[in-house]
Amino acid sequence: MAQPSRTDDSSSQTRAATFDAEFVCIGDLRLEYEWLNAGAAGRPLVLLHEGLGSRAMWRDFPRALAEASKRPALVYSRAGYGSSSPAELPRSADYMHVEALETLPAVLTALGVERPTLVGHSDGASIALIHGGAYPASVEAIVAIAPHVFVEAVTIASIEAAREAYARTDLRTKLARYHADADAAFRGWNDAWLSPAFRGWSIVKHLAAITCPLLLLQGSADEYGSEAQLDAIAEGVAGTVERVLVTDARHSPFRDAPQETLDCITGFLARVT
Repeated sequence: MAQPSRTDDSSSQTRAATFDAEFVCIGDLRLEYEWLNAGAAGRPLVLLHEGLGSRAMWRDFPRALAEASKRPALVYSRAGYGSSSPAELPRSADYMHVEALETLPAVLTALGVERPTLVGHSDGASIALIHGGAYPASVEAIVAIAPHVFVEAVTIASIEAAREAYARTDLRTKLARYHADADAAFRGWNDAWLSPAFRGWSIVKHLAAITCPLLLLQGSADEYGSEAQLDAIAEGVAGTVERVLVTDARHSPFRDAPQETLDCITGFLARVT
């Protein structure tokens, strides 16, 4: 792995507010990122967060995964999340394509990341799959946690419920711990998924070009998607597929069943490399 190039922020006040993140400039965007287990010799992992996530919202999972797999791991917040630059709102229906085809390649180049394993959750898993289909030779493997490749009724129902929760519960307060602008982070995700233009969203056509090994992980009680998502991926890709349904876990199995999720991913990485 090449030595990452960094754009450091010298303000101690800013660094404290961003949990000691570093920053990389991608065009007009300033994205927070962090290297974990940077001295490890294995190929890097790149973690891509969910639609309401950020670098910090992964909590201790990326470090645990990096250390257990003996690999360096890059974690970053996309625009509109964490302490990264704001995103332009409203997001278009192809926002995950833009992330996968434009921003992610630029981040990897800027930070010297070559042929990583992409570990994506929810929106991040979809971004990983789009990227893997567009740049198959540049990806070692993909771990897709609770991925979406088309829109399901259960997904829309849960996203509508999240909108109610944001208005009526302490969800906004919880998200504000991790995002410089919690309202923009929430609206950017929620408004996009609930827009009429998004109902026909699908990335199934990208799957056939994916040739790397895949691990598909989903909680058995995932409130945002069914196993039909995993079926479509397994049937559509050209690469080998392992799939695991994590018992009693919901949309975030790395939070609900951290050890089982960690064991599944580290075992997969050992087999494919």
